[in-house]
Amino acid sequence: MNMVFKKAAYGFGTAAKAEVPALGNVHACLKEVTQYFNKAGGKEKFHALGPIDLTLNKGEFFSVVGPSGCGKSTLLDVLAGLAEPTSGSAVFEGRPVKGVPDGVGVVFQEDASFPWLTVRDNIAFGLRWSGFDGPEVQRRVDYAIGFMGLKDFAKAYPSQLSGGMRQRVCIARTLVTQPRMILLDEPFGALDQQTRLLMGDELLRLWRETSATVLLITHALDEAAMLSDRVGVMSARPGLFIDFVETGWERDRDSRVVSTPRFGEINARLWEKLRVESMKLMGAAHAH
Repeated sequence: MNMVFKKAAYGFGTAAKAEVPALGNVHACLKEVTQYFNKAGGKEKFHALGPIDLTLNKGEFFSVVGPSGCGKSTLLDVLAGLAEPTSGSAVFEGRPVKGVPDGVGVVFQEDASFPWLTVRDNIAFGLRWSGFDGPEVQRRVDYAIGFMGLKDFAKAYPSQLSGGMRQRVCIARTLVTQPRMILLDEPFGALDQQTRLLMGDELLRLWRETSATVLLITHALDEAAMLSDRVGVMSARPGLFIDFVETGWERDRDSRVVSTPRFGEINARLWEKLRVESMKLMGAAHAH
């Protein structure tokens, strides 16, 4: 197969219970994960997350929403191997997660491009650092540049690009490593609404092309409702899953689903759950 991203080879309150996928279809999971952090300037700890149980089907698009500070990013860090949980475990492709596993790519909200490198060199950076030979680097980078619509900007520097274009560069740099699971932490948070919708379409196209499992952390309920097969709603801290919403979308979907009644229903259900949790958070803040 000539394509870089091989479809077959890739296949992402009271706690809600996640539906367990069919045997053999589990790609990654968190088992009874909790996370405590030390409070600044003292020995006292605060309970940030869990206990969390989460099972991701191979090739699914799963989003997480929840009030600020509920542990969404902490959950992603544990699954990515960037943080060790206080208790419980993370598993990817049947193996315990210890450090970032081979086959996992992570994209953050912050612009992680190198300002002194061109678009092409930014995308190629990880491959060169990993020791891939020149022809393979060129093949993968050429494909990613074309796929992400960056051909006209290959020789540009990040300072010459819009926010949306810079985020495309960061996503392309992750994609050339051919991840089987892609973890995204608010990747479009700094973009305007129109650009977010267009980037969402690109993300869905990418997901279909690679068949990777995708986990997206987002504050935007409409983004979660549009993009996902399932959405997990988290409670206020310590974060627990209080609802799992199946969207029922066809795999070949795009931003046009926002005009459908079903989209409104999904958005309303997510907000109904999240509103209660956000009010708890505001109440706690007022109490202090």
